[in-house]
Amino acid sequence: MTTAGSTSAVLGAVAEGSAAASRMLSKLRHDPAAIAVTLAVPVVLVLMFGYLLGSAIPVPGRGNYREFLVPGLMAMLAFNVTSAMVMMARDAGRGVVDRFRSMPITRVAIPFGQATAQTLYGAACLALVALCGLAVGWRIRNGLAPALEAVALLVAFQFAATWLGMYLGLIIGNEQTAAQLSILVFPFAMISNIFVPTVGMPTWLQVLADWNPLSAVATAARTLFGNPNAPTNGAWPLEHPVLATLAWTAILLAVFVPLCSRRYARPRT
Repeated sequence: MTTAGSTSAVLGAVAEGSAAASRMLSKLRHDPAAIAVTLAVPVVLVLMFGYLLGSAIPVPGRGNYREFLVPGLMAMLAFNVTSAMVMMARDAGRGVVDRFRSMPITRVAIPFGQATAQTLYGAACLALVALCGLAVGWRIRNGLAPALEAVALLVAFQFAATWLGMYLGLIIGNEQTAAQLSILVFPFAMISNIFVPTVGMPTWLQVLADWNPLSAVATAARTLFGNPNAPTNGAWPLEHPVLATLAWTAILLAVFVPLCSRRYARPRT
């Protein structure tokens, strides 16, 4: 294929992906109940954990528990697996995927568009968490440039995690089953340093928590925002959280973009 042909193919895929993203955002816009529930979750999490548990959980270093919590909640929301899994399973179960598959478009265009739309929607949730955090005492301590780096890191990780969610949704293929299985994501978030430092955990659980990708993302966000951080326990991902988050993002994209694209292009049996 010539260079001009390659450029044309890439531009075509981007245009098709943009159309898919517009479709999903339009669907979300016409589902006010889903929007209300999705946007309410960050508010509830900030208030529930920040006030109900905040006085009982000691945080190393300066600051209060809410300054420790808010970047962790951002990391948890950036792990955008649940909504991506349920929405892709819904499309697969209702035959939407089959209809798109029959169209003369690039096989990666629709998943790319849906991942983009999910990421934009998730970014709005991150912004809401930040606003709630500012209202309850969270502050950005390191200045604007590191804060923007933290936001970029969270959005990049969110985009990568969305591909994992879409792949699982295609594998499951049923909206109800995907919704029931989504509860399993919460224990994954609990075995991390999102809500509490891992230093008090049993040794075997501490190792799992320290190497949990969400621990690296939360630690990176806290570091860049200048908020109090959990002890690293000598774990490499927590000693180098930004690099570890970039590595996890690259791994998720390298593994699940091709897997999701191939699965999307394969007819259901």
